[in-house]
Amino acid sequence: MSLPLLASLFGLALAAFLAATPLPMNSELPFIALQSAGTSPWLLILVAAPANIAGSCITWLCGREADRLKGSRWFPFTPEGLTKSRAWFSRWGRWSLLLSWAPGGDFLVALAGLMRLPFLPFLLLVSLAKTARYGVVALATAGVITGVFTPDPAPATGPGAELTLPLTQPSAASEP
Repeated sequence: MSLPLLASLFGLALAAFLAATPLPMNSELPFIALQSAGTSPWLLILVAAPANIAGSCITWLCGREADRLKGSRWFPFTPEGLTKSRAWFSRWGRWSLLLSWAPGGDFLVALAGLMRLPFLPFLLLVSLAKTARYGVVALATAGVITGVFTPDPAPATGPGAELTLPLTQPSAASEP
């Protein structure tokens, strides 16, 4: 494996790790760039998914330790807000982690820690969600799924294509 590829994979791992924390980071763009440059999507998934899952574990741990901040100005919940969050999490909690890949997913991950969701169910659900997300990104980048990151295929040119209207009509002045 070449040094530039190793450096690129390290950069992807770092981006994926940081993207799973509250820090503003994106890991899909480096993933897509590396795959578009010819790097195996399997290798990219093998690097990005564990790094992103590890970042989520750090965020879960921060949520778990946030109880220590209760009563301080740094604690993100009022007592009423914490009660509402506990009620919401008791209803949707563990299964909401299947959305941990989406924007705002870091909040769900931290909330799972704050609500004391055991680590193993947390890890299984987050691993499934994060790995599936990178699988979808790889498929979309490869063009298997169109309309996500790649343009839709060109319009049909077979029978029925003549039903489309031209954008301009020839003017009478341009005819010989």
